[in-house]
Amino acid sequence: MGTPTSGGRHRRRIRFALPVAAATLAAAVGGVLLMSTADAATAAPTPVRTSPSTAEIDARLAIALDGDEIAGESSSKASQSASTGTASVDPKIIGGSTTTIANAPWMAQLWYGDDRGTTTTRDDIGFFCGGAVVAPTKILTAAHCVKGYDWKAHGVVVTGTAQLLSEDAGGNLDLHGGTARGVWRQWNYPSYNDVTIDNDIALLTLPTPVKATPIPMTTAGDTASYTAGTPAKVFGWGRTSSTSQDISDLLKTAELPIQSNATCSDAYGSDFVAGHMVCAGEPATGSDTGTTSACNGDSGGPLVVGGRIVGVVSWGVRDCVAAGAYSVFSKVTTYVGATYPRVDDTNLTGDNYADVWVRNSSSKTGYELPSKGSSLGSRASWGSYSAWNLVVQTDLDRDGFQDLIQRRTSDGDVYWRHYVPSSGSWVSNLLADNWKTRLAIVAPGDVTGDTLPDVLSVDSAGVLWIHPGLGNGKIGTAVKAGTGWNQYNVVRGHGDFNNDGRADLLARNKSTGAVYLFKGTGQAGTGAFAAGLKVATWATTTYNVFDTVGDVNGDGKADLLTRTPAGTLYLYKGTGKNTSEIFATRVSLGTGFQQYDLFG
Repeated sequence: MGTPTSGGRHRRRIRFALPVAAATLAAAVGGVLLMSTADAATAAPTPVRTSPSTAEIDARLAIALDGDEIAGESSSKASQSASTGTASVDPKIIGGSTTTIANAPWMAQLWYGDDRGTTTTRDDIGFFCGGAVVAPTKILTAAHCVKGYDWKAHGVVVTGTAQLLSEDAGGNLDLHGGTARGVWRQWNYPSYNDVTIDNDIALLTLPTPVKATPIPMTTAGDTASYTAGTPAKVFGWGRTSSTSQDISDLLKTAELPIQSNATCSDAYGSDFVAGHMVCAGEPATGSDTGTTSACNGDSGGPLVVGGRIVGVVSWGVRDCVAAGAYSVFSKVTTYVGATYPRVDDTNLTGDNYADVWVRNSSSKTGYELPSKGSSLGSRASWGSYSAWNLVVQTDLDRDGFQDLIQRRTSDGDVYWRHYVPSSGSWVSNLLADNWKTRLAIVAPGDVTGDTLPDVLSVDSAGVLWIHPGLGNGKIGTAVKAGTGWNQYNVVRGHGDFNNDGRADLLARNKSTGAVYLFKGTGQAGTGAFAAGLKVATWATTTYNVFDTVGDVNGDGKADLLTRTPAGTLYLYKGTGKNTSEIFATRVSLGTGFQQYDLFG
């Protein structure tokens, strides 16, 4: 097929570097309302996260700056991607203009530096890719920048600056006002093919949030953004000329019109996979003059339409200006269903398995049971939870740390309990006043399509309300989403059950036991959910507890937990199907769960 469009920097070499100022997470916690004395002192486990030291970040950045590799080619697995005998692929921004970080605050620099553990520099791996902040701890990029590399051990993400990392006159690394983070986890689309560069999309998870303003991905089913002729903008620091390997020190952008699948297929034949890829730009002229294109070093960067990412820079012809060539991008609408769960996957232990919060009915002690994928591990105590009658797991401020929404029995006040890394403590803020009579409180994720997680509730009259999340642990003015919801004795949701990238709800009719999936539409108000789709019939004698905590088995699909009256806990793994078959055959997670009276 061809080569991906990253790397190829040929910048001046770094000989040594002094430490860069470490990025510090500042926590501004205002209006804190503590609980009762006993509950305020409740012990809670510390979320698991680790970050590289300042010295380690500096060392990685120095290697990355000194390196000259191309992502997707420097590892043994990816080395096959150089060519398949057809178009040699290799994109940058040639043409276009410089821009500021104010115009693209979500842009991220991805630096990879691995010294291979040897005393020689000859085998070092160092390269650069672009990316975009899609949530405070999430960076969307290309799979060829991620697969085959250990980003937790060797990667650094720099945000908040339009200027590339460099060394100053004294030989010190200069972030130019940006901040640097290590990487906590990495994910690439499972079917990514490093030969054909198909399914070229990935996500990096940071250990702590960045201040950069995120940009949303487009939604599943978006066709308007891909209409031929639609103006799109690409952003990156890649090569600016076909005759030089130098990449741009300043962020650049260019407008590229979307091309039809037919046009792209005519240009690239079978290398272009319709539905998985989109190409954009006017046909290249054969030289820099008259050509506007992405190029080497732009890999992983965003293609933007209407303020949303519709594509990720993937590949193009070598040197980027061959006559008739176009830049090729991964088509985000195809992958948002698989990517969305990876954006909304916070938990206590920091892995990609959703944990289960429970309360012992006798001692009133809260516990978190960490998921191991197909089983649950040893429980971690949260101390006394005697004052509460509802707990919901979520991440209202999208900081990558699991939060709890909990309702106090005495007055119905609802609190947002969240972890503050800078102080290493848990803090509670009032979220809603006197929700004692609410029949359900749910935190399914982003319902309204603004990327911010929302809270839903059902009042005593059966009205379903959406309380739009503001992204800071607070909620906005309630919006009425429907009536008649008091017919359900269970209303639950956490994540996307039908793989379309939108948060959904599950509800069980209290008379018939019929269980319905209400598919999210990404809209606010009465159109927020489609008509219910029956997916099961489970009376209370079959299951007396439903719990939705997200992706329990780590496959990127939302799951359902159910408990029998006798105390057996079952996992229904999500299938991601857009039909009534949204769950696979149940799997037992153990017995004895009748001891718990609250589930998160």
